[in-house]
Amino acid sequence: MKEFTGDIAESLDGFADGVPGNPGMKIIILGLSITSSWGNGHATTYRGLVRELSLRGHDVLFLERDQEWYASNRDQPVAAYGRVELYRDLTELKSHYIGQVRSADLVIVGSYVPEGKEIGDWVTRITKGVSAFYDIDTPVTVSKLENGGLDYLSGSLIPRYDLYLSFTGGPLLEYIEDRFEARMVRPLYCSVDAENYYEEERPLKWDLGYMGTYSTDRQPVLDALMLDCAREWSAGRFVVAGPQYPDGIDWPSNVERVVHLPPSMHREFYNSQRFTLNVTRALMAAVGHSPSVRLFEAAACATPIVSDAWPGLDLFFKPDDEILIAESGEQVMDSLRNIPEQERIAIGRRGRARVLASHTSRHRAVELEGYVLELMNKQQPIGSNYEACDIRAYDNLVVG
Repeated sequence: MKEFTGDIAESLDGFADGVPGNPGMKIIILGLSITSSWGNGHATTYRGLVRELSLRGHDVLFLERDQEWYASNRDQPVAAYGRVELYRDLTELKSHYIGQVRSADLVIVGSYVPEGKEIGDWVTRITKGVSAFYDIDTPVTVSKLENGGLDYLSGSLIPRYDLYLSFTGGPLLEYIEDRFEARMVRPLYCSVDAENYYEEERPLKWDLGYMGTYSTDRQPVLDALMLDCAREWSAGRFVVAGPQYPDGIDWPSNVERVVHLPPSMHREFYNSQRFTLNVTRALMAAVGHSPSVRLFEAAACATPIVSDAWPGLDLFFKPDDEILIAESGEQVMDSLRNIPEQERIAIGRRGRARVLASHTSRHRAVELEGYVLELMNKQQPIGSNYEACDIRAYDNLVVG
């Protein structure tokens, strides 16, 4: 474990209080994308985190690989906070940014970054500050490490990072520590930018909406919890927003399709629904403790959420009070047709209150600061979300 002294120790002095004028850290984030939300949920998370870190006095540089499919679908090409710079390839990254990476107080490499293994090897070798891996896809990452392979992480690279940050909490964190000898694993869940997501009075266009990129494992749940309901309730109004859905899907006539919805339109989208549907990818649902960006966005807009069930959901929202759980189309239909309007509104507002109290981008920025301070000071853990469990259950899942 490297010892952190000098500039980084001085830069950390007092910043956790978030007082304007306090010296902050020099932070570099190498993430999948912050300029384009096309087909990914990474961008909105990074935008909120960079914003709050910048407002708290930190100097943040986001480095993004310039890729054609994001270049042609950029919905935030100019950085609102911090700095964003594009690099063409690994050679350009190393030649142009070696000095900044070496001297940064904190360097974060995100999941799904192209050639992330090579970047992680480089970062962990040269930086004098804290090196961190931010896993926005933790269950997928661990499963592929066990069963296949990744181009953004390896088992041997994990112990070289000072800090492993994870979108997923619960028992999986302890598994990563034990199985891959990670130095320090902490949850850094997704979040919502409360400046952009809030309740608005709008005409209600749809009874139930869903936003998400197509995936083969989510589609059967979407079929059962929405499309079958739409076929049964011809007077109902439904909408599915998201790219990459194949042509062969039989969309009922009362289901509206939106191929891509930029973040600037998300608030209007959620506020135009009576209820919104949350569907979790199969592996993340099995592991649990994996809230999605869309879950917090919808809640921040005070839109009542109907969600599939997964372990740990009750740690984020109180079932039947702040969120509704459905395991069948019949349960979805019961919510859509039988919950009184006053109670529907109250559920949404209780969900919003929960998000504003615990799951904004500002909360995540403060948590990240706390983890860095914990690492610097070698304190006892300050907020571990581990729960008592049988880790062998997850072992069987990813290996079997």
